[in-house]
Amino acid sequence: MLLTTVVPIIPEYLLRISHPNASEILLDDKIPDTQTNTRGKRQVGGWDNMDWDNTWDTPGLPNGEGLPPKLPPSPPRSKPKSKTPPKSSMRPTYGPQNEDSVEIERNAQKIREANEKYRHDALTEENVHVGLMFGSKALVQLITNPLIGPLTNKIGYTVPMFTGFVIMFLSTLMFAFGGTFGTLWLARALQGIGSACTSTSGMGMLAQAYPDDAERGSAMGIALGGLALGVLVGPPYGGLIYEWAGKELPFILLALLALFDGVLQCMILQPKVDRGEQEGTAIKELLKDPYILVAAGSITIGNLGIAMLEPSLPLWMMESWKAGSFERGAAFLPASISYLIGTNIFGPLAHKIGRWLSGFIGLAVIGFCLLSIPSAESVYGLIVPLFCMGFSIGMIDASMFPQMGYIVDVRHVGVYGSIYAIADAAFCFAFALGPFFSGPFVRTLGFPTMMYIIALINFLYAPLMFFLRKLPEGVPRKETSQLMETAIDGNPQNYQKIEGIIEPNPRFTEQYDYNLNSAWSD
Repeated sequence: MLLTTVVPIIPEYLLRISHPNASEILLDDKIPDTQTNTRGKRQVGGWDNMDWDNTWDTPGLPNGEGLPPKLPPSPPRSKPKSKTPPKSSMRPTYGPQNEDSVEIERNAQKIREANEKYRHDALTEENVHVGLMFGSKALVQLITNPLIGPLTNKIGYTVPMFTGFVIMFLSTLMFAFGGTFGTLWLARALQGIGSACTSTSGMGMLAQAYPDDAERGSAMGIALGGLALGVLVGPPYGGLIYEWAGKELPFILLALLALFDGVLQCMILQPKVDRGEQEGTAIKELLKDPYILVAAGSITIGNLGIAMLEPSLPLWMMESWKAGSFERGAAFLPASISYLIGTNIFGPLAHKIGRWLSGFIGLAVIGFCLLSIPSAESVYGLIVPLFCMGFSIGMIDASMFPQMGYIVDVRHVGVYGSIYAIADAAFCFAFALGPFFSGPFVRTLGFPTMMYIIALINFLYAPLMFFLRKLPEGVPRKETSQLMETAIDGNPQNYQKIEGIIEPNPRFTEQYDYNLNSAWSD
């Protein structure tokens, strides 16, 4: 939930602290109107004479100090003696007045264009700062994941999970009371360390608790649904409370929620060191498996679009139709709802139809959604593409996370800390690339072109899902040469190493009945 609560808050807050004297122009687009861009002129002659002094003929200032002209009250008139007034009093002087109004309007238009250019440049530059802020979490999590995965293989899952929530609690407090870019960046980076601990431990714990592939897919679909619920509630929750009570309150409430979760972990999980008996495959060996790389790449590409949108879409909405903080947060609501639906549906369904097919369809649909987002003219135009996009991301995540555990079961040793460190790193890689590159892309290419490029990447990667259609059993070729031996009858026998003792793999001994003693006795 903390992941997305910052989405509607941080862009506006960074704008306010970096441009404190121009917040009305940047956030609300309060640029002086052409008709309200001048101060009233002093009347020199009589009211009917219509002669004006041009001393105050100065357009309003960019900061909104220009006020609409207030006409002076009409002077009292004496009752005319005749019904028809003199012709001289009815004839206004058009020449000087028209020239002055044209000049005033021309100056006002120049100032308005300058303000619009300043607003566009400031919002484009802010994309870079917001990207650095959002990307720091994913970058730190990407670096931390390779350390947490092997650690869970040695000490178990409960201690790293509890440590992660303690770090998340401290990070949330820093978000609440931090007032500078450096403090907020550090809070976001600490959030990355906490997320690395909790996500890797949680997925590994589920994979260990549900060895059956179908049950594991359903369990991970429910777990990803819990993640989707936090993603769903985060943006509207953050936008609404920030608009109503400021920056501190939403993060204080989240810190209390994290504290409550930590208490539940102490009572239920009772964190303790649990050394596993089996040594898992090293991360380097797992990264050499092409099937793991294809599955991890689909997680990265599938989430890359939403990762690009998180920092850039709120600012694009501010620039395009002056969206408020609640509107910017609610824009991600359709994607969050559909992600929650997609993960719960395709957890068990992807196992039946084929996880490779679920990933293929998801990547293709995401590409079409990204193509349609730049054509939206209001927040309502984002509902359909973001809803379909969130559903498709749910299809990919609910398919590929269990698929990576299944690949380890079939081709490696069934210890899951390292493989889910890779899966979480693939997820974080998307959210590191997205924020860091969205700012420069928007500044150089523009928001629509960036969306078209990410859509093309999704279309090009989708056919790679066919490689996961038929997953060959056995370990990779290099490891096969070390662990495969030939039995007396000529059939291959697979061995796995457990604490330095070579023992036959039960999966193969059930298929073949090796009687080595009788072979030697003959």
